[in-house]
Amino acid sequence: MKRELAPVVLFAYNRPLHTQKVLDALVANVEAKDSLLYIFCDGAKQAASNDVINNINKTRLVANSEKRFKQVIVKEQTSNKGLANSIIDGVTEVVNKFGKIIVVEDDILASPYFLKYMNDALGKYEDENKVACIHAYVYPVKGKLPETFFIKGADCWGWATWKRGWDVFEKDGKKLRHQLQTKQLENEFDFAGTYSYTSMLQQQIDGTNDSWAIRWYASAFLNNQLCLYPAVSLVQNIGNDGSGINSGDSSVFDVKTSHSPVHLKSILVEEDENAKKQFANYFTKLKGKQNPVLSKMKGVVKRLLK
Repeated sequence: MKRELAPVVLFAYNRPLHTQKVLDALVANVEAKDSLLYIFCDGAKQAASNDVINNINKTRLVANSEKRFKQVIVKEQTSNKGLANSIIDGVTEVVNKFGKIIVVEDDILASPYFLKYMNDALGKYEDENKVACIHAYVYPVKGKLPETFFIKGADCWGWATWKRGWDVFEKDGKKLRHQLQTKQLENEFDFAGTYSYTSMLQQQIDGTNDSWAIRWYASAFLNNQLCLYPAVSLVQNIGNDGSGINSGDSSVFDVKTSHSPVHLKSILVEEDENAKKQFANYFTKLKGKQNPVLSKMKGVVKRLLK
């Protein structure tokens, strides 16, 4: 019996060239021709320049010209919702309708094995309530990682979930911050103090960023849920080139994507302590310089958080 593939959702705004590259990369996945694709196109801000409006229109032209999937549904906003509201509303709409979802943004370039990994993992862990998120990107750590592993929380560069996973999402950052404080989990949340996720959440509360992703991570983390990662990334981010409204210019996240499919062996459904330490070591090595992660995140969190 042929499995039902999860719908793929792409969020785009004003980067037509990036959007086209993302679509072309997805089409290189054999599953694309049998997949339903949603493209959510955000609208222009009130003070948008003519150049921005022109790029928004070009992006919508790219979206409406896409015919290579089983079906393409383009949703164009008449006004600017912003990245956070666009993703929260779009994910909620689609996952409530189909029960599962695969999500990319207009700067996430997938490998040819991305959709296979996502759909296989969604199937494998569908009934495992401890798993909230499937993720396709992994930091370029130095040590060896198992082919797949779990870390507590959720992530946002090429990801997937189920309705039951997204149901734990808490939009109110104040509630999440209070729970972290009450349960004294800030240090663990920040990977033993090596990455300032707590500060990002506070910035979201203060209104200096509008990150949906920090709230997604915190929501899953506080519910003791896990995110599945591959040892080698199945996506790369092409938006850290200064082209995005909410992105900077940095190479610290650059990776080479996998040249082979991921084999989903049965593993313990628990956090991999070694992998988490390797993430923390990677964050630590970025300290001492003008940390490109932290400086980037001041603008990027609206789009990225990672």
